[in-house]
Amino acid sequence: MSVTVRQIPLWLCTLTLAAFAVQTDDFIIIGVLPDLSRDLHVSEGTAGQLVTVYSLVYALAAPALALLLARIDRKRVLCCALVVFIATNLVVPLVTSFPALMGLRVSAALAAAVVLPAALAAATAAAPPDRRGRYLATVMTGLTGAVLIGVPTGTYIGDAVGWQATFVFAGVLGAVALLLSLVTVPRTPAAVEPAAGVREVLRPVLNRAVLAVLLVTVVTVAGNLAFQTYLAPFLADLASVTRRQLALLLVLSGAGGILGTRLSGRFVDQYGSLRALVTAGGLFCAGMAAFCALWVSRPVPLVPVAALLMWWSAAAWAVPPAIQALMVDRVGPESATQAMALQSSSAYVGAAVGGGLGGALVAVDAGLLPAVAAILVGLALGGAWWAVRSAPTTVNISGASAGPGEAAGAAAGERGARTERGH
Repeated sequence: MSVTVRQIPLWLCTLTLAAFAVQTDDFIIIGVLPDLSRDLHVSEGTAGQLVTVYSLVYALAAPALALLLARIDRKRVLCCALVVFIATNLVVPLVTSFPALMGLRVSAALAAAVVLPAALAAATAAAPPDRRGRYLATVMTGLTGAVLIGVPTGTYIGDAVGWQATFVFAGVLGAVALLLSLVTVPRTPAAVEPAAGVREVLRPVLNRAVLAVLLVTVVTVAGNLAFQTYLAPFLADLASVTRRQLALLLVLSGAGGILGTRLSGRFVDQYGSLRALVTAGGLFCAGMAAFCALWVSRPVPLVPVAALLMWWSAAAWAVPPAIQALMVDRVGPESATQAMALQSSSAYVGAAVGGGLGGALVAVDAGLLPAVAAILVGLALGGAWWAVRSAPTTVNISGASAGPGEAAGAAAGERGARTERGH
């Protein structure tokens, strides 16, 4: 059962807006990549490394910053991080060189690495115990909404005013979230579990099955982001897609992503995490194969491209809930929080790898992007199968094993809080 509109408090909407702002800022480069690279006199492959660096900084900084700021009130942490996020985006119009923009993206990533975890922590602390999972899920809808609304809107703004305006748009979103946070978000106690720090966060990695799932996450996200980051040049070569057409296509792909996420959750509950992951990954690979076939006969009409983009997005967004459920199946309820934190970071490592790989591929031939994406996701599916076959029982970080019934119960208990990101 999901949270209805009437049940959503204003402060929860504010936290969702904060998540929406940082996710929009992460992906917004996709729609303005060609203009940005031209104005800053770098190749599109080089410009795409802005996504790589952003993701890598987030992946490395999020766990460390979470520990460093654990003793501070979550509302204060959230508001301070939003101030940094706003500033780094609003000054982008003053930038005249690529290195300067890269520096600002590093600052924005550091801020985002605090904003999203702080928003989730605030939602957890302030939620009624029986609605905690649903409140977390509500905050995470900001991520999907960024793909459906934020990125297309930023693309339209960039086409009309200039690519710098897209970052200003993200900064304005952050400013609205900050103002609402100051007024609506309740103060919550700090997460004072200090000494459980680094050792407790890292201990799940020592489990072979958990490490396998983390590697599956990295490879899957890398495959998808290698394709997604360079979607604009790929579609321009495939079907001569204009900026405004790209914005519309991003809306359609966002709608496909929401559909895929919802269907994936139901599929996981009914058939299990591994089968859901294999199904979603298989559909993703099929979509990439279809793009490869279209590439051979380019230029192609816009209609089949739009249909395939919705297919790709639905499959890509169906993967994260399945992987997250697979992780919960591996660790049990006591270790789920630490393991999921590591999985979030591993997703950004995958995004960084995918951005770098995609930049190298697009410099050679953009048609290589869907082929390599399919290969990587196929490898990840094999890794997921191995992870389940090699350790069929749940193992928590204390080292105790649980039987299949307990594993299923752990998964069911955690699925209410499952996130929607993949990217």
